[in-house]
Amino acid sequence: MAQDDNSGKDIAAAGSSHAEHGPEVPVGTAVISADAFENPGFPEHRKRVTDIDPKKEKSAERTVYTLFYISIVGSIWAIIAYMIFPMESNNVGEVRLNNMFVGLGIALALLAVGFGIVHWGKSLMHDVEKVDERHPVRGTDETRAAAVEIFRVADEESGFSRRSMIRNSLIGALAASALPAVVLFRGWAPQDQLPVELLSHTMWKRGTRLAIDPSGVPIKASDVTIGSAFHVIPEGLQDMEHGRLEEKAKAAVLLMRLDPKDLNEAPDRVDWSYDGIVAYSKICTHVGCPVALYEQHTHHLLCPCHQSQFDVTEHCAVIFGPAARPLPQLPITVDDEGYLVARSDFTEPVGPSFWERH
Repeated sequence: MAQDDNSGKDIAAAGSSHAEHGPEVPVGTAVISADAFENPGFPEHRKRVTDIDPKKEKSAERTVYTLFYISIVGSIWAIIAYMIFPMESNNVGEVRLNNMFVGLGIALALLAVGFGIVHWGKSLMHDVEKVDERHPVRGTDETRAAAVEIFRVADEESGFSRRSMIRNSLIGALAASALPAVVLFRGWAPQDQLPVELLSHTMWKRGTRLAIDPSGVPIKASDVTIGSAFHVIPEGLQDMEHGRLEEKAKAAVLLMRLDPKDLNEAPDRVDWSYDGIVAYSKICTHVGCPVALYEQHTHHLLCPCHQSQFDVTEHCAVIFGPAARPLPQLPITVDDEGYLVARSDFTEPVGPSFWERH
């Protein structure tokens, strides 16, 4: 019998009820059970019908590349449906028809290519059972050379290079599956204008009055008290019949008034504000969320989506969070009637930093 140093209890070697029934076993050694089951190995290999009958093999090959061609048809149909059933108004029926037929085309494209790949693997690729032993992350040079050989053998066994109809139809299906996304994303912008150019400019221009959102009432400088904040849009935006939301998404502004001595303005921006009144884009430079929370005591703007914070006293420099650059400032002044007006458009693109790369 052995004794546990910690508990003082007697312990016996695993697999025996009394140590005296067998040879003395050193403490700490493992005892392998004598009745452990043997490795049964692989079951007898059963050939598939495509392995036996060449006609069935050819039929399976036709099925696979037909599914890939159906996938191409689905992708093309999604593009055609997007054009046949446009969403040119706020009519719910148009939206439903567009979503239904475009969705059916994309679903057909993805399902057909998926079914084709599965059927290819189950009916035509090399069918054999193997064991993949575990090994370190980086193998030896011999192992790496063997991996290259495995890829060569896999190509030979799958018939990827040899079965040209399947290979070419698969490549075509995969390439065509991306086309609906390209067409749909491009359709978000007017077809006769470049999206990058549209996103680089807003409705603001010299002399445009700042108006309260959403009423559209122009704002006088005398209406803005120290510590106050206004959600602002360009005057005339509320009268637009088409594209109002798109323009508002670019031109939305937050207007605040600080004590002029609290502003640390750069020499080339001293005339961008008026008596402590400053205007900055409301669109966060991280991913475009609305920066709508103003803390008047610290003069900080907060984006509620990802917690980016901007210091209004320092030209809305980023002081916390994932935003990559300050909020663009809208240069403002007053007109002859005392209304706040823009001196120009933003001098840099608004919104996420992505657009700066263009």
